[in-house]
Amino acid sequence: MRILYVHERFGALAGAEANAFITAGELGLRGHRIGILHGPRTGKGEEGWEEVFGERFDLNQGADTASAARDALRSFQPDVVYVHKMADLDVIQALVDSGTPLVRMVHDHDIYCMRSYKYDYFTRKICTRAAGLACIFPCLACVTRNPDTKGFPLKWVSYTAKKREIALNHRFDRMVVVTDYMRQELLRNGFDDERIEIHPPVPRMGSVDLRSEFSDRNLILYIGQIIRGKGVDVLLQSLARLKSNFECIILGDGNHRAHCEKLSAQLGLTDRVHFKGFIPQEELKGYYRDCTVVAMSSVWPEPIATVGLEVMRFAIPVVGFDAGGIKDWLVDGENGYLVPWMDRDAFAARIDDLLQDKDKARAMGQRGLEIVSQRYDFPSYIGDLEQMFARVIGQRKS
Repeated sequence: MRILYVHERFGALAGAEANAFITAGELGLRGHRIGILHGPRTGKGEEGWEEVFGERFDLNQGADTASAARDALRSFQPDVVYVHKMADLDVIQALVDSGTPLVRMVHDHDIYCMRSYKYDYFTRKICTRAAGLACIFPCLACVTRNPDTKGFPLKWVSYTAKKREIALNHRFDRMVVVTDYMRQELLRNGFDDERIEIHPPVPRMGSVDLRSEFSDRNLILYIGQIIRGKGVDVLLQSLARLKSNFECIILGDGNHRAHCEKLSAQLGLTDRVHFKGFIPQEELKGYYRDCTVVAMSSVWPEPIATVGLEVMRFAIPVVGFDAGGIKDWLVDGENGYLVPWMDRDAFAARIDDLLQDKDKARAMGQRGLEIVSQRYDFPSYIGDLEQMFARVIGQRKS
């Protein structure tokens, strides 16, 4: 097959880029011809991307991105187009108009949420509505945070453009999601059930000889960004309720870190909670060896939270809030505990339970390893993508 990836970036950056790079590399090794239509370069890992994507088409070489997309289609002649993140509606329109079989990977809430995270910043409540006029009022999602730190902190989002984006994506042959929660969000927004497929991403394999010692250190780990939606402040409030002696290490960084460090001091946790910042993946292993439980404190609706899958590779139990797609892999009482959203007392009680009963923590960790090994197998994941592409191409020809 000739598979044309479409993505807003070229190079390493975050989870969407990692998924595109890894899947494209494996599909290339299986004999498929891989190209990419892309936006700006990230400046990270580009040499590897150039090896994986043998034919590259840069949207930014000209102001007319629709023409650039049409030129790429004429040059590469793909059997199928695999769109990852792409907000440029002129590009999406050109792809839809081409008549080429189209598949879209839905990494997050961008397509159907004007704020992109299905979560009210002020009330912290998770949105359960489809995109509609309520996004304008009372949600006021037409004014949202500008991720460009060098520009004005707020930006305008067009409701009309968002409705057009949803309508264009309705015309894709397949929408690929990572959890049933994401599938339900697409259904809520009028997508055809028969065109939605769940293909969960596969985490990095753990070291077969690395397992936690579940020591008396009672180490709790948090791994991820420190932004408001990740609920590190709620985690700290939960930790202040613990009855057990413990140590918590916060691994990550973000714009909510200063607030959380101040809150930690106010709660009297300074000697037990340590903010270590971002660390390389390889250094995580040292922390895993001593860890008793990983805290997943997200209060926004995570599409899946792949860090949870990764720690399960090391047979460590997880305690997390029931937010978004986390419940697709965190089974309450089996590989950890799924806690009612924002319930700090329950979160603390479940962590206490694992700190005080190491045999239970070890058994839950082992069950997590079994779950992730059975359900998230990389060769099967790639094979499933191949079969989906073949079905889409065959259905267009029939």
